Amino acid sequence: MTMQSGEVIQHAGPIGERETHVLKYSPFMLVVFVFMAVALLYVWSHIHMTQQEYRLADEINRREALLDEQRKLRLEYATLKSPQRIEAIAREKLQMSYPAREQVIALKWPEG
Repeated sequence: MTMQSGEVIQHAGPIGERETHVLKYSPFMLVVFVFMAVALLYVWSHIHMTQQEYRLADEINRREALLDEQRKLRLEYATLKSPQRIEAIAREKLQMSYPAREQVIALKWPEG
């Protein structure tokens, strides 16, 4: 059973009265519905794109912060492993000094 535009449907109401409904959709209503659907799709996509832009900006800021931290850590690493620093710690904190000539023993590896 198919319905045509403008067809009248009759059915019994709760008290047994007959009600009449007209199913008629004008072309204007169809255009308004399509326009609203397109407008909602546009707004949704715009909001979604804005959220993605914020996420991208956050990730770029996070990347920059991590690169800055990496540069600081590399500088700290280079400072900590410098031979002058290690020598100063050995002399001052560990009370170490260079060996005297008589304390040095030269080892010869067997040729072979």
